[in-house]
Amino acid sequence: MRIDKTQNHLEKIDEIYAFVSSDKFGEGLIGQTMNLPGIGKTFMVFVAADKARLKDLKPLAQILAVEANKKIKLIRLSVREELEEFNP
Repeated sequence: MRIDKTQNHLEKIDEIYAFVSSDKFGEGLIGQTMNLPGIGKTFMVFVAADKARLKDLKPLAQILAVEANKKIKLIRLSVREELEEFNP
């Protein structure tokens, strides 16, 4: 497994943006399945914590809306609650 050890660039994440599909049954996070070396198949959701990443994900969400024939919403979540911390 490859671990990204670059320095974080956001001082504190106070809000995140998520892309969700919407149909008559409800909502669900959207993303894509990726095959990661050392991990295998995993689902990576389209979530962003800054405008740059959000800009990168918007075109992908539009493609998925067309391919899945589903309405895709961009939502902002802004209540932060730290639930747990994992230390080395």
